[in-house]
Amino acid sequence: MTVIAAAALLLLIAVGVALIHRLNGQHAERIAAFHYSDVLPGIGRRPRRHRRSAVDATVPTRPPRDGDRG
Repeated sequence: MTVIAAAALLLLIAVGVALIHRLNGQHAERIAAFHYSDVLPGIGRRPRRHRRSAVDATVPTRPPRDGDRG
């Protein structure tokens, strides 16, 4: 009886390994079919407009002159 139980257990393990291997292959094929990292046409990174950071915005580019004050 013990030999039969051990053989049945080994058979179930082998069937489980084969099933997992097959499902893993299907999953790999499904991932290969869809290119998630491809850039969509018309959608991409836009070039940044010349934005100034918050630190640069508070620092004047030149010292104010007397005639500049309003």
